[in-house]
Amino acid sequence: MIALSLAEIAEIVGGKSHDIPDPAILVTGSVVIDSRAVEPGSLFAAFRGDKVDGHDYAERAVAQGAVAVLATRPVPAPAIVVDDVQAALGRLARAVVERLGTQVVALTGSAGKTSTKDLVAQVLRRKAPTVFTPGSLNNEIGLPLTALTATAETEHLVLEMGARGIGHIRYLTELTPPRIGMVLNVGSAHIGEFGGREQIALAKGELVESLPSAEAGGIAVLNADDPLVRAMSTRTRARVVLFGEAADAAVRAENVRLTEHGQPSFTLHTPTGCSDVTMRLYGEHHVSNALAAAAVAHELGMPVDEIALALSEAGTLSRWRMEVTERPDGVTIVNDAYNANPESMRAALRALAAMGEPARAKGGRTWAVLGMMAELGDEALAEHDAVGRLAVRLNVGKLVAVGGREASWLQLGAYNEGSWGEESVHVSDAQAAVDLLRSELRPGDVVLVKASRSVGLEKVAEALLEGEGAVR
Repeated sequence: MIALSLAEIAEIVGGKSHDIPDPAILVTGSVVIDSRAVEPGSLFAAFRGDKVDGHDYAERAVAQGAVAVLATRPVPAPAIVVDDVQAALGRLARAVVERLGTQVVALTGSAGKTSTKDLVAQVLRRKAPTVFTPGSLNNEIGLPLTALTATAETEHLVLEMGARGIGHIRYLTELTPPRIGMVLNVGSAHIGEFGGREQIALAKGELVESLPSAEAGGIAVLNADDPLVRAMSTRTRARVVLFGEAADAAVRAENVRLTEHGQPSFTLHTPTGCSDVTMRLYGEHHVSNALAAAAVAHELGMPVDEIALALSEAGTLSRWRMEVTERPDGVTIVNDAYNANPESMRAALRALAAMGEPARAKGGRTWAVLGMMAELGDEALAEHDAVGRLAVRLNVGKLVAVGGREASWLQLGAYNEGSWGEESVHVSDAQAAVDLLRSELRPGDVVLVKASRSVGLEKVAEALLEGEGAVR
């Protein structure tokens, strides 16, 4: 964070000083919410959770180098006392971003947010210093913490914005007002909480509603291939830039194909020229993500050849998202277990199918180790059944459905589509999946592991890569 005195911070957040010997003391380090992450010069924000109260760690945080604590009550340490730590953190983030004048690029969508954010960041940082959301810290706490890591050298601030209801994204845009806003797609993620795709579209569209006018430099980057996203062009004052495979998209892909290893290759078209891209990432779904990143980079003045090179060299920055690792014995593990919804599940299965073609030529098989997709509401049965059926249609060799009721729906869908005998199996938990796989995997096999975060199937991938039989 830029250096600010405790007096300045107290004024920004509307707080009262408590036991601060010198209000002119500067916060020169990061703002943290975990006392274990404190470094000299930090500001420790004390949040009270269901199980842990950060105020109890205030004294320890200062002993480890924190300058002061942002708290809702006096603590045995120098503190700025506020009514609401979360609101204060947001006010501080907004003040810092406004003071820096950093270019804020924000994005949202039902699927692919983190992968696209990572692509945008990798492309833009070739142009200028760029700060971006780590992992999926895209909520009302993670977003301001990310913004507060910006420095005087930061030119681009790339922020992922998540939502679980109407008004959530509007709140985030008020903390860090974006000039460029991207909406990737409207899908089924959290559909049970939102109450339908139209409600999801309403919430996601809050991002483009927040943008400045075209005359003030606002740019809305929208997916031309998603009707609900394309329709958001009527909800913004900003200039609209479409990306996708549609003929009228300003930034589009042509000649899309997959390499023998399942990596997308295409010709990138922009208003100023075209260039070929072959990505290091796996799965055709990354084409759309890449186009979104290319649209932003093009609007910020990057030449098309440089954009194409950056996309071709970009890798995976966030854990458990199509992480592909080949074991010494030739078994390939695809760890995509961070989260799952119907759209991302279908994309992952198609990537597995593409990777399976060269594997089958060498005697290998494809395995889909799948678990529950959470928060689908009334659509849960139909969506799990459809994913099981898709696995069969894509000629996935083995389906291992892991967990309870929803997993049984996956397995039943596969069975009813035409899978029988041992081609699909339902196991109780991650350990049972590991035991089955360790007994049956052979060189050349490709194993996809994917489920909603709450299922914890990353443990299956980790156990298989460690060569151990026990899930930790």
